[in-house]
Amino acid sequence: MSPTPAGRLFGDDLVLTRTFRAPIDDVWASLTDPERTARWFGAWAGDAAPGRIVKVQMAQEEGQPWMDMTIDACEPPRRLALSAGEEPDRWRLDLTLIETPGGTELRFTQHLTTTDGVGEVGPGWEFYLDALVAARDGRPLPSFDDYYPAMREHYEAQR
Repeated sequence: MSPTPAGRLFGDDLVLTRTFRAPIDDVWASLTDPERTARWFGAWAGDAAPGRIVKVQMAQEEGQPWMDMTIDACEPPRRLALSAGEEPDRWRLDLTLIETPGGTELRFTQHLTTTDGVGEVGPGWEFYLDALVAARDGRPLPSFDDYYPAMREHYEAQR
């Protein structure tokens, strides 16, 4: 079964959500504990605090490169804001957790500088967020080939 794209563009903000039947503190740990992030995105190392830079391994990418990410805001267990890269193409990410009846919703936002390339970016984040779901459920991680190029049109059509 192919995954269904769910992300939406709101202006220059790419927004994706996932809902978990888990307490907010447990979902927060999946986003911030390096042993748990290693299961779906990649491990990280460094002194994690607002304004600080941590090294994050892109474990699902070819060569598993490490990259610097700045912690722009950290408000446990509700909000984590990160940025990476150089201007003018710096990636600005916002992860917000919202308690819901019976669980927690993750609202993932990438504040885009341009919607050019959203056909590649959107499927990438769909893959990573589904990898988070799979890791939390103890299932095998999805294959990126199921996301791209299959989801490209969904995102390009929103530009």
